[in-house]
Amino acid sequence: MSENSNPESSNFIRNIIKDDIKNKKNKSLVHTRFPPEPNGYLHIGHAKSICLNFGIANDFNDGLCNLRFDDTNPIKEDLEFTKSIQQDVKWLGFEWGERLFYASDYFEQLFEFAKQMINDGKAYVDHLSAEEIREYRGTLTEPGKESPHRGRSVEENLSLFDRMRAGEFEEGECVLRGKIDMSSPNMNMRDPTIYRIKKATHHRTGNDWCIYPMYDYTHCISDALEGITHSLCTLEFEDHRPLYDWFLEKLSAPCHPQQIEFARLNLNYTVTSKRKLNELVKDGDVSGWDDPRMPTIVGMRRRGYTPESIRDFCHRIGVTKNDTAIDVSVLENSVREDLDNRAPRVMGILDPLKVVINNYPEGETEQLEAPNHPNDKEMGARKLSFSRIIYIEKNDFMEDPPKKFFRLAPGKEVRLRYAYFIICNEIIKDSSGNLVELHCSYDPDTKGGNAPDGRKVKGTIHWVSAEHAFKAEVRLYDRLFNDPKPDSNRHQKDWKDFLNRESKKIIKEAYLEPSLQSAKNEEFFQFERLGYFCVDNKDSEKGKPIFNRTVSLRDSWLKQKKEN
Repeated sequence: MSENSNPESSNFIRNIIKDDIKNKKNKSLVHTRFPPEPNGYLHIGHAKSICLNFGIANDFNDGLCNLRFDDTNPIKEDLEFTKSIQQDVKWLGFEWGERLFYASDYFEQLFEFAKQMINDGKAYVDHLSAEEIREYRGTLTEPGKESPHRGRSVEENLSLFDRMRAGEFEEGECVLRGKIDMSSPNMNMRDPTIYRIKKATHHRTGNDWCIYPMYDYTHCISDALEGITHSLCTLEFEDHRPLYDWFLEKLSAPCHPQQIEFARLNLNYTVTSKRKLNELVKDGDVSGWDDPRMPTIVGMRRRGYTPESIRDFCHRIGVTKNDTAIDVSVLENSVREDLDNRAPRVMGILDPLKVVINNYPEGETEQLEAPNHPNDKEMGARKLSFSRIIYIEKNDFMEDPPKKFFRLAPGKEVRLRYAYFIICNEIIKDSSGNLVELHCSYDPDTKGGNAPDGRKVKGTIHWVSAEHAFKAEVRLYDRLFNDPKPDSNRHQKDWKDFLNRESKKIIKEAYLEPSLQSAKNEEFFQFERLGYFCVDNKDSEKGKPIFNRTVSLRDSWLKQKKEN
């Protein structure tokens, strides 16, 4: 078995796996898994784990990766989340084939393993309350003390455990705990809970069970039953590894996977806590889990992020043991670079200013030509309708401009992109002194944007024909938080105090090239000089696409930072 050529092959996990293959460990097999809980939507942090687990399986010949749902908590789980997770993984570009599993597939085996532990004197039923268990567990500096029920006989524990399964006890009345070491310096080893009672309907097993296994117990056994060779977890599970190994050592599991920890993704200007994301949704701070400002994969997809850009981002940040924060600009640059190479160019006006070209023939329209992409001739060219009245952006005109303002101003000549040179002759205002329109003249000899006499203009602005433009809704999205660490303990404020209230702006009357009226959901474009946009995949209707700004052409936040 040999590794395929891949630029990611140098991270420490891949180095471990290459050594394992070299030493013929696990018969030189590579088998990973992605084990999400179906209790919410996946976010950008999960994308890192998906790319790592499926990527490693793809990078080594004959490697395998399972998609396994950790569905051991019926109160929080839902079929909706199960479906959305599968859609997200596929959208990111990964396939699991026949390797779709659920922890609930193993409920009977997990129950029998627990009985084996009781028979071996390694587990007992405890009637302490949850509060008492916490009290008995001790602290980081003080050892725990043993439960008064720890010395029950094997027979009594087996009987109680069967009665737990039969539903004879109420929730919280008792639990099954592992019998390890109450004086261990590792809190996870102080007789952890293995099973608890939850009288709730499970989305797959219905009411067959009223006791459910805990994650630490379920996870390692599921790995072993599936033949996982390398169980990749984030750093918060490092202290759980001794427990992972202890369970597998005490049980007759078919194999013993190796748990390896890596740093989770911490992205600034973002929160990825499911609890906090759920709070944003419930409190109406966002429109839902798929709101384009959310760090969820469905939200990023709706905003216009491509799977290629997310995979590129995960490659760029790498896989390390160092728990550091990644600047969100790295993510934005990944999608910006991806779309720069692929997005067709179009022109759109978001804040229109009417321009009348007085010396252009009334009622006449001509077709100009523009490339669909400046660096990709295979994309071909598009036709632009040009007429006497056009729209330009308001901020492309200043009545009293500073010295280095190279756009349109009174008496100043600029280039209309792909069209002509124009010069501003007159400013029209209403009775309140507000700018209404500009009257300009054009040079017919500058068609295509070049002057035959060789004269140069420094400014080039975009435009659309007022007669032919398509009026559409455009939504401008920005970062959801103003602070790089909104949920940091350094703050005295509530984390929601740092919400960016300007993170969504809706423009009801943007004017776009007419061809965009037939754009399809998730189709992306570069609006020249404005940014990258995609068709909203939820609110758009046929013939009435709504455009979401994915990202600006440049990092406007970095520019603001430098200016401040």
